[in-house]
Amino acid sequence: MGEVTIFINDKPYEVSEDSTVLQACEEAGVYVPTLCHHPALSDVGACRVCAIEVEGARTLMTACTTQVRDGMKVKTNSERVEMALRQNLSLILSRHPNDCMTCEMNGRCELQNLVDRYDIEDIYTKELRNVEIDNTSPAIIRDLNKCVNCGRCVRVCEEIQGLQIYTFSERGAESLPVPAYDLPMKYTDCIACGQCSAVCPVGAIMEEPDYKKVEREIRKHEKVLIVQTAPATRVAISEEFGTEPGHISTGKMVAALRRLGFDYVFDTNFGADLTIMEEGSELVEQLSGHGEHPSPMFTSCCPGWINLLEKHYPEFIPNVSSAKSPQEMLASTVKTYFAKKIGVEPQNIYMVSVMPCTAKKDEIVRPQHTIDGVQMIDEVITTRELARMIKNHKIKFLDLPDEDYDDPLGLSTGAAVIFGVTGGVMEAALRTGYELATGKTLPKVEFQDVRGFTGVKDAEVELDGKKVKIAIAHGTKNVMNLLDKIKNGEVHYDFVEIMACYGGCIGGGGQPKSIDPDVLKKRAEAIYSIDEASTLRKSHENPAIKQLYAEFYGKPLSEKSKKLLHTFYTNRKSSVLERMAALSGTE
Repeated sequence: MGEVTIFINDKPYEVSEDSTVLQACEEAGVYVPTLCHHPALSDVGACRVCAIEVEGARTLMTACTTQVRDGMKVKTNSERVEMALRQNLSLILSRHPNDCMTCEMNGRCELQNLVDRYDIEDIYTKELRNVEIDNTSPAIIRDLNKCVNCGRCVRVCEEIQGLQIYTFSERGAESLPVPAYDLPMKYTDCIACGQCSAVCPVGAIMEEPDYKKVEREIRKHEKVLIVQTAPATRVAISEEFGTEPGHISTGKMVAALRRLGFDYVFDTNFGADLTIMEEGSELVEQLSGHGEHPSPMFTSCCPGWINLLEKHYPEFIPNVSSAKSPQEMLASTVKTYFAKKIGVEPQNIYMVSVMPCTAKKDEIVRPQHTIDGVQMIDEVITTRELARMIKNHKIKFLDLPDEDYDDPLGLSTGAAVIFGVTGGVMEAALRTGYELATGKTLPKVEFQDVRGFTGVKDAEVELDGKKVKIAIAHGTKNVMNLLDKIKNGEVHYDFVEIMACYGGCIGGGGQPKSIDPDVLKKRAEAIYSIDEASTLRKSHENPAIKQLYAEFYGKPLSEKSKKLLHTFYTNRKSSVLERMAALSGTE
């Protein structure tokens, strides 16, 4: 691609000819304020905050939608631009409530930052909306009184997730992004992935703030407090404290959780190793012709995918592994095996998960995950929520010494940590599946063909002379395209890994918000570096896993493991009319 010369505030810059003015300014280090822009989404110029003056143009342009051209002269700091910016922000502020003190986005709100930076005052009469807050979803809460009409939620749900849950209603200042027929989220086809909450610049769409319940339980401390942390959290949480994406903060996160008051800190990676033992054994049975699933067999650890399965593709329910997700496997083990070890009744354990994913909040309330009347996980908090707790407690995160997880459920392998990135579950399953199926040592543990950010990847691997066709899909739009091809007989696979969020768990809806276009790449590199540095890199080599089977589960797919570590799925596909009837309570 060629380059052109443009002049930004009278200084010449060489930029790519396919750049927008906003991209050119970012490359040149010239700050341009934005509100509706996000690097992962298309630009629409909705907020008008990135107004620029282009020589020869009669009106101000938006930097995010204006393409550069050779010789273009741009002003980002003229009096005309400043006046337009201030007026636009004042108009947005006139529709926005002044409840920053109680807003979950206080201190992290993009609008708040702009208002502070440009010293914007309420010069217009407030015309606040009166929209009922929607908290019907266990995963996200919508307060459209705070909406700034940036359209990010609409675009991420359409362009990346392909679900089109949101659309703009009304026109002009009255316009709001709402589901069809303005249905509450509980009654929509939403899969609780939380990508809308991850890109919302204000507090209009947020994860359900369950950290407040956790705080109350910590203060009471009437139960044994146990927490587990997912693989992807350790390469992202420090972003909330100012580090670059991909900074590995495992030990500091463990130390922070102990200082918050938890009695035991366990690693969801242990649950991931356990998942591979169960799911890998299913795969071996499948490939030997004795499995219980039709081909292809699908992975089951992503709750957003399970919601998609049940709501959109119930015909594939028989194909999905019955293995629970790693957080549920670990929790089931904690409230049975570990509870006996420490002499505590399951109902006297308060189990918390720290997850990169908002759909995990939805997963824990599924009736399938209640055993003998006890819900296995009491609360899920996101990476963002944990960071908020740490800040509220005035814990200096980056100054903390590194600490280790508690035994015996804190030991894990490199195979477990790569669960956090797209292709990781497949790679971990192949590492164990190969050796369980062949009895031979895997000559090389890395499977490069399953790595990378291509939306759908496929490959053929050899297991003891047998060719196995595999596929990996991430980002729900890519997933649906693949599922449709499988359903129509256009492609055939033996084993398929599915992640609802683009990039896998590292790009989960509960991760720190970022406008770094390379954020997923940086987090993925950190995940793989942890794997490469691990002494144990195959799930079946984890001595704590071997001990657990010897003492409690017996073997993978045993009667006890089937009861505690496996689940089932239900057809939840329904029409809009059926959902509206359910909402109204009519038949």
